Amino acid sequence: MTSLRFRDDGTFRVLQMADIQDKPEVDADTIRLIREAIAQADPDLVVFTGDQIRGYDPAYIDTFLRRRGEEPGARVRLITEIEARLHGIKRRERARELMDETRVKVRRTFAGFLGPIIEAGVPFAATYGNHDFQCGILTDEQDDIYREFPGCLNPPSFTGPLALESGTFALPIASSTNPNRIAMSVMMVNSGDYADTNTPDERDGQYPAYVVNSRGLDLADSDGYGTPSAEAIQWLKDVQKELGWRNGDGKPVPAIAFQHIPPQEFYDLLQEVPAWTPNAVEGARTHAGHTYVLNQELCRPGSRLGEAIGCADENIGEVEALSEAGGYFALFCGHDHKNAFVGHAHGIDLGYAPTCGFECYGPKSRYRGIRLFEFHESNPAGYVTRMLTWGDLVGRYSSNEVRVWFEDHCITDAIGMRNELRRPQVFAVLAGAMSIGFLTAIHAVVKANRPQRAGSTTQNRH
Repeated sequence: MTSLRFRDDGTFRVLQMADIQDKPEVDADTIRLIREAIAQADPDLVVFTGDQIRGYDPAYIDTFLRRRGEEPGARVRLITEIEARLHGIKRRERARELMDETRVKVRRTFAGFLGPIIEAGVPFAATYGNHDFQCGILTDEQDDIYREFPGCLNPPSFTGPLALESGTFALPIASSTNPNRIAMSVMMVNSGDYADTNTPDERDGQYPAYVVNSRGLDLADSDGYGTPSAEAIQWLKDVQKELGWRNGDGKPVPAIAFQHIPPQEFYDLLQEVPAWTPNAVEGARTHAGHTYVLNQELCRPGSRLGEAIGCADENIGEVEALSEAGGYFALFCGHDHKNAFVGHAHGIDLGYAPTCGFECYGPKSRYRGIRLFEFHESNPAGYVTRMLTWGDLVGRYSSNEVRVWFEDHCITDAIGMRNELRRPQVFAVLAGAMSIGFLTAIHAVVKANRPQRAGSTTQNRH
């Protein structure tokens, strides 16, 4: 494993890239954003926090997995079928060679977004989200593919106390003055994909609704989102003991954790408000029926809440475990593409990076971006973080603003409609359109009932 070390000036910089979620031909705007962010930040490490692969893309129509254990390509979304036809992609008989083709496509995706990072000589590490495996190549094998690229720090699973499984491992960072002392650690955590307690018959019963409205039901097609494994929660405690033992003092080291799916405690950074509060969002699943805005007393300036927190239905005590272990000062996630807030609750910082991709839903182009962290070895917990956005690095608009606009305003259910109507600009446009329509209708009625002039009446009689 390549060693990481604080710079001579005592600093260490990390870029968090979340939810690239792209096809084999990675969007040029995504690659440009990555390149510009690296040039701006000069990072020591890049971390990918899941959903690098758009597993449901038409490119994977023959090997798509809705859930683990299902037959590849058997249960494809209706929207994917439509996209495939628009792209001229035809379904083929499932065969072993199709998996080989999928591996080639996954490598192309990785090569696309890793290109600027490899060119800059920056090491990187990756964990996984709920869409990565859906291309048909599971995360263990994706780990192997990542390691084909120079600079990859993902260790083989179960190779020692610092590596538990694909996507769950520690990256110790040595002191600038003593290479044998660990001054801080970055923890990568595989947060799972989907919860699944249903029987095969129950899953079969859900499938027709999933096909028709797969985006609306992506959250609820079974029991919601997944969580880190019980082994991963225990590892988060044990690895601190290991690092303390390596330092010779038994003390936990300052550590930040990165994963894809946020735990339920992220809702504790929000404040419940009346249903029609401007820019408020409705909660999801276990928090459905409640409407929220950011709690400004807990969140840092510049924080943005753009959608519900897509956490698991079950709270497995991850944040509590981090507190018990000691040393952990922050947990950052991706998953919810429109969220970019940082707050403090339960004795730890909880934060998001929004999507940095342009092939998926998300906020306006100018708000898509990459999160920069700067740590100082004298006090890693006193880190500084900010967003490097497309708007700051490149410009206001992307090269395909029509698609971005659609993905920013796409509505799949009644909750989405209500959230859109709470956005003042959207409400103003709709209200203006309705006013114009109302005035037009009134004008038409008045005109229809206006008495005709005498000359016109005489003329009509002839």
